[in-house]
Amino acid sequence: MSGIVGNLQTLGPVRSAHLGNERPIYVWLPLSYNESGDRTYPVLYMQDGQNLFSDELAFGREWQVDEQMARLSALGLEALIVGIPNGGADRMAEYSPFCDAEGHVGRGDAYLAFLFDEVMPLVQSQFRVTHTRETTGIMGSSLGALISLYAFFQHPDRFGFVGGMSPALWFNDCALLELIERAPFVEGRIYLDMGTAEGDEHVKHVQQLHQQLLRKGYRPGQTLFYVEEDDAGHDEDAWARRLRTALYFLLPCVPAAGNSSDT
Repeated sequence: MSGIVGNLQTLGPVRSAHLGNERPIYVWLPLSYNESGDRTYPVLYMQDGQNLFSDELAFGREWQVDEQMARLSALGLEALIVGIPNGGADRMAEYSPFCDAEGHVGRGDAYLAFLFDEVMPLVQSQFRVTHTRETTGIMGSSLGALISLYAFFQHPDRFGFVGGMSPALWFNDCALLELIERAPFVEGRIYLDMGTAEGDEHVKHVQQLHQQLLRKGYRPGQTLFYVEEDDAGHDEDAWARRLRTALYFLLPCVPAAGNSSDT
């Protein structure tokens, strides 16, 4: 692929026993990775992985994750970014752990089993990632945000930070809002956003989630960062615009290049 900033690796295609399908996995390496000895890095698992790094793969515009991470590296924020492409026609089913309006059971829990049992061990075996929940995150947009937020609250031992860009909270009569209302407080950082041009109902739902998170005890600017972008729609352009803010808030600081992971 042309135009990639830094080193983008492609694994697979990786076959999933949980889902019965396969897809490549894209892993973007921090700029200091090859010169940093035995140092380990935080890792962020992102949905819709084909939209993250290259216009050649993307549906519409790419998110420019590689360019944004290269800029953030100068501020001491470095991480491996793992892009997991969606399942195409199976995207909606894989990104939802709930039934749809027709009563079809979502495959979100099977998708997360694929992530936990097949993707994460592969990444951990081939790359130097720090194996703690505090340095492991998950992120997505729309339905990808739905499954990311679900994973954060349903599997609190797995992730220390989560990004939900324009989450599709409408799905299955706002079942995720009900789940998060009942869920206990999960230590970590949450980035949440939406655009005011995404529709009144969508705006209302995301504002409702924001208020839920505040009531749970998440602190604005410390453990919760919320953005409403004026006149922004529900599309890749908007998510690419807001990505740097999200990554800056979510990613944990790592030691300066050249330091080992235990200094």
